[in-house]
Formats: sequence, C-alpha cells, structure tokens
Amino acid sequence: MSRRIDYFDDPAAPKANSLVPSVNVVVTNEAGDLLMIRRSDNGNWAVPGGAIDLGESIPAAAVRETVEETGIVCEITGLVGTYSDPRHVLLYTSNGEARQEFSLVLTARAVSGEPTPSSESREVRWVPRGQVTSLQMDRSMRMRIEHYLAGTGLPYIG
Repeated sequence: MSRRIDYFDDPAAPKANSLVPSVNVVVTNEAGDLLMIRRSDNGNWAVPGGAIDLGESIPAAAVRETVEETGIVCEITGLVGTYSDPRHVLLYTSNGEARQEFSLVLTARAVSGEPTPSSESREVRWVPRGQVTSLQMDRSMRMRIEHYLAGTGLPYIG
C-alpha cells in the first residue's frame, strides 16, 4: 500500500519535486460538529481534501473531494486560509513524488449524505468541536483546524 509521509522543517526530508494546488474542507453539520476522516495512507485524522484537477474550480474540487472521501455533499461557505510553507514536504511512497505544501482550506456546510469510508478514508465521522484536536493528526492539519476553531473571520495567509 502506498503511504504518505509528512515532513516539517526536517533535514532528512526529500527535496520537493512538485507543487500541486489542493483543497481541504472544514465541513460542519447543524450541531457544529466537524466532518473528519481517518486517512488510509497514514492513519492520521484530517478534514477531507485533495488535488484540484485541471479545468476545475477551487469550490468544485472541494465539493468533489468531500463527496469522494466521505459520502457527504457540502456547500462551500468561506475560507480558513492558504497554506504554502516550503518547509512542509509530503512524500508519496507509491511514486516518489515529494510535494511542497500548497493548500487552500475552505469552510462548508453539509447538505446531504451519510458518512461513508472510501479507499482514501478508513473511517469517516462527525466529531464534536471540543474533541477534534485530541485526535491523532499531522501538525499542519492540526494548525489548519485550530485556525478554523479560533474563528477570527480573517483568513490565514501562509
């Protein structure tokens, strides 16, 4: 099975060889719970997301990735921030791709569907806001979620 390994400010990290625009989506339900997935490639918890395809808008990619990974249809409502720290490198062991982080993190509300795992998500569930940061996740995902939970209304630019 292919794995994803996240490196941050690590001298042992491979040199980035690609830059792929991607989205992450903080989806909430009526109770304010966050839609979380347990990733198949590294076992960490995360919000849904993935690469933006050619010919696709940012909101369309966010809705598509959320449905593919979770079974939940969502409506985009805002922006948490932009994340492009070159010290964060993602290694995909299946093909040796080492990506520099480049992610737009959006907010959304759930419209329909039931949490359903996929090939990219071993587990999908609604998690109460107060319990989200206790889950095992990469530091970059934790930072994105903490920016959302802080609720400043201003997007993070980084």
